[in-house]
Amino acid sequence: MGTGEQLLTIGAVLLGALSTHATNYLMERGRNRHQLLTRWDDKKIDAYGEYVDSVKARIRMAVRLYEAREGRREEHRPEQELREDLSDTGLRWGSAFERVMLLGGDDAIEAGHELNLVLSEIEWQATGRITGTLAEWRERHRAAFRAINEFHQAARADLGIRGSVTGEKHPERELLLPESRRPAGDG
Repeated sequence: MGTGEQLLTIGAVLLGALSTHATNYLMERGRNRHQLLTRWDDKKIDAYGEYVDSVKARIRMAVRLYEAREGRREEHRPEQELREDLSDTGLRWGSAFERVMLLGGDDAIEAGHELNLVLSEIEWQATGRITGTLAEWRERHRAAFRAINEFHQAARADLGIRGSVTGEKHPERELLLPESRRPAGDG
C-alpha cells in the first residue's frame, strides 16, 4: 500500500470521525432543545390551568359576597369575612397571572388581560364599588365565561394544541341557573 493510499485511508477515517461527531452533536442538541421545549410546555400548561382555576375561585367568592349583600343567599359568615376571602383569592389570582405573564404567549397574555377586566367588574359589583342590576351582574358573568373561552383558545394555540373550544362544534353556552332562581322574563 502506497503513501497516497495510506493518506486517503487516514483522510477517510478522519472524515468519518468528524461526521460522526457532528451528527451526534446535532442529535444531542436537538434532543436537548426538545426536552427544554417540552419542559416549558409543561410549565405553561400548569400556569394556564392555575390561572383559570384562580379566576373561577375569585368569581365564586364574588358570587357569595354579592348574593349575601343582595339578600339572595343566607350566609352564616359576616360580610367582612367574605370580603377577606375574596381578597385572598385575589392574591392567588395575582400570582397565577404573573406566571402567565412570565411563560405565556402574546395572545394568551392579551386574552388574560381582557379576562382580568371583566373579572374586576364582577368583583367591583360584588363589593359595591359599582352598582348594577341582576341582569347586568349576569351579563358580566356571561362576558367572563366568554373571556375564559378566549383565554383557553389562546392558550391552546400557544401550546400547539389543535382544535377549538368555540365555534360551530362548540356553540356558546348560556349561564346555568336553577329554575327557582330565575325571575319571570330574566333568562
